[in-house]
Amino acid sequence: MKLEDFDFYLPEELIAQTPLLKRDTSKLLCVDRKTGKNEHKVFSDIIDYFNSGDTLVLNNTRVMPARLYGEKKDTGAAIEVLLLKNKEHNIWECLVKPAKRIKLGSIVSFGNGIMEAECIKILDDGFRYFEFKYDGIFQERLDELGTMPLPPYIKERLTDKERYQTVYSKEIGSSAAPTAGLHFTTELLEKIEEKGVNIVHLTLHVGLGTFRPVSVENIEDHNMHSEYYELDEDTADVINKTKELGGRIFSVGTTSTRTLETIARDNNGKIVPSSGWTDIFIYPGFEFKCVDGLITNFHLPKSSLIMLVSAFYDREKVLELYNIAVENKYRFFSFGDAMIIV
Repeated sequence: MKLEDFDFYLPEELIAQTPLLKRDTSKLLCVDRKTGKNEHKVFSDIIDYFNSGDTLVLNNTRVMPARLYGEKKDTGAAIEVLLLKNKEHNIWECLVKPAKRIKLGSIVSFGNGIMEAECIKILDDGFRYFEFKYDGIFQERLDELGTMPLPPYIKERLTDKERYQTVYSKEIGSSAAPTAGLHFTTELLEKIEEKGVNIVHLTLHVGLGTFRPVSVENIEDHNMHSEYYELDEDTADVINKTKELGGRIFSVGTTSTRTLETIARDNNGKIVPSSGWTDIFIYPGFEFKCVDGLITNFHLPKSSLIMLVSAFYDREKVLELYNIAVENKYRFFSFGDAMIIV
């Protein structure tokens, strides 16, 4: 398939710059794959699409304040460092700007020396390995010095860091939020549970690659970024039992979907306790083995995320839905509105 097959027109004013005052008041486009029918709802209405015995799968990753602004120690030059992957104790793979200023052995100081980072390895395209030095606990220093790594299309300042976290975030390690989950409130999740729906969690730490556009003409040639995931025994048991009893698995976001389908692919359709790195690339033609319903935001043109949604439903119909969303002034991307496909 060609990259152009996943393009659509999006007016810039529909790119959401700030979250809504209340999480579950965003718009919700509801789609039935069997009938092709779609409805316009409010996100809190999503409860109507679940049945007792279904299972809702949430990604409980928590976003790190992973963007650091510092100075090159010898020259005072301004340096931006974005933490991506913890390779081992105190050693991180990072994206650096401007990268040309950072050579092997360069030291960047943050917060007037509260923390320092030495470049110990140079990679391509602005990526570096840094060894961090600090007193105390790394996460406390990061909370003190770091800022939220908002996507490049968000220009507004985020006044409340927690609005770029889900209400159920727990396992810190992401460079970006699993944005489909941002719409849920604690109260809405409680109502869903009261309806007899199982709610389980997995972890997938979202990496920088989620923002990267696909750049190859033939999408089959795209090299997918890898992300770390974990799924425990309790979650596996609930999902498998749900399937056995005829219930449906609803995946919240492309991150949960990638995790579930990675494990199902590797275990003949079963979900087993697992952890590791996944670089699964889901695009039309992919055979889903676990997910029955998908809750997702509206994604960038030509992105691997819209390809995943197109694989779950139908490319042409997904693009039609995106055009409907544009016509109805839905808000797009991380702080935007949502869609449920059943």
